[in-house]
Amino acid sequence: MNKGRLIKIDEVTRLCAMSRATLYRMLASNNFPPQVSVTGGRAVAWYEADIYKWINERPSKKEE
Repeated sequence: MNKGRLIKIDEVTRLCAMSRATLYRMLASNNFPPQVSVTGGRAVAWYEADIYKWINERPSKKEE
C-alpha cells in the first residue's frame, strides 16, 4: 500500500513548527503520527499525508 511521499525529520519539524525534542516527546506520549523506519532502520521518516492530517486536526491557538 502506497501512502505517499515520506518526509524526514527536518521537514516534519519545520512544517509543525516544533523542535526535535518536542516531536520525540509527542511520539513517546502517542500524540503524533507514527514514524516509519527507512534505509534499513538507520533513519526514520513520516508520511507527508499523515503529518498534514495531524496539523489540520489540531486545534488552532485561536480556538484554545
